[in-house]
Amino acid sequence: MKPVFVADWQERVMFAASSPNPVLLTENGKLKVILGCLEQGQRIPVHPEALAVYHFLEGTGWMIVDGERFPVCPGATVITPEGAPRGVEAETRLVFLASRVA
Repeated sequence: MKPVFVADWQERVMFAASSPNPVLLTENGKLKVILGCLEQGQRIPVHPEALAVYHFLEGTGWMIVDGERFPVCPGATVITPEGAPRGVEAETRLVFLASRVA
């Protein structure tokens, strides 16, 4: 895997009116990294997923993990265990960096 350098994450953000829009930064057999881009009111339904780290960059909302709701804002980080159901709800435009281990 080659190094990936993102000088300004804001240049990569792309919102979609119809649904959350993940912007792929890198993916290989072991790691997937995206920018999650949600408009106000959009949500990612709760679903089981691999071990992951979510770091919130812009906006406010909620991260749901194993039925527990965590308020998120810029600077918040949530680490989710492997297989734990999780989802995201945007109160405002919301951007986060998500790194998932395969």
